[in-house]
Amino acid sequence: MKTDTVFKRAFNDTLDLIAELRDGDALPSENALSVRLNVSRTTVRKVLAMLTEQGGVKGSGRQRHVRSTVATSRRFAEAETVPLSAQVEKGFMEWMLRDNARPGTTINELELARQFGVATTSIREFLNRFQRFGLIERRPNAGWDFKGFTTSFALELFEIREMFELRSAMAFAALSDDSPLWRQIEALREEHLSLLNEIDRRYHDFSDLDNRFHRLINSARSNRFIDDFYDIITLIFHYHYQWNKRDERQRNEVAIREHLTYIEALLSRSRAMVELACRAHLTSARETLIRATAR
Repeated sequence: MKTDTVFKRAFNDTLDLIAELRDGDALPSENALSVRLNVSRTTVRKVLAMLTEQGGVKGSGRQRHVRSTVATSRRFAEAETVPLSAQVEKGFMEWMLRDNARPGTTINELELARQFGVATTSIREFLNRFQRFGLIERRPNAGWDFKGFTTSFALELFEIREMFELRSAMAFAALSDDSPLWRQIEALREEHLSLLNEIDRRYHDFSDLDNRFHRLINSARSNRFIDDFYDIITLIFHYHYQWNKRDERQRNEVAIREHLTYIEALLSRSRAMVELACRAHLTSARETLIRATAR
């Protein structure tokens, strides 16, 4: 499942890449594509094999060229390019917000599996990651109890978030010019501007954009511990404070503007500007969190 998802995402990204080329232009080497797409050479070869089979690419080895028929290559649906774990996480967070979960809320893994269209093992694996933090407690009958948060717990975790994100932001600013993350951050900038222009109607959409923005920054450092902790960080910082609906529209507009400043700092490659923007946004997020958990 994971490998298939990576392949499909890489295939779509390759279509975007070669859409900038003309008929007959040479493709980048497998090594260059591997770096640009942030996938293995094995995945690159699978992508190129499919494009060749569909007639969008001709030649082999270092002599591959784009054909005009590449425009007819069918993209994979967006849902197929998202890892199952990410689908479960998003579904779970949306469920918590929609049902206004509170300490003592019962979580039924069978019911969630039906709602999300996944196996119960996927739900169980996701919930198990939170159990060791004391946020969720297992019950004997395929159920779980949501224990809730305290301000002190959240602030302890915030220290970890500050450390991880500042390091990741610095690593992002130092990425090579051909890193695919630059294209992704520029795309997120456009999404932020679009949401800002429609903030009165779409301010509820900020949670998902906020999550994807911070995950992208942290992806600049390949660190398994950051990836592991970020699930719990997401639960608290990108969803928990949304339960406090007071001034939600205004808070989200402020956060969007902070993100845009943050993005411009990253694009400038200036370490000083990145640190300033990162710390300013995290300070604001910390204040929002304190207000939410102290309600």
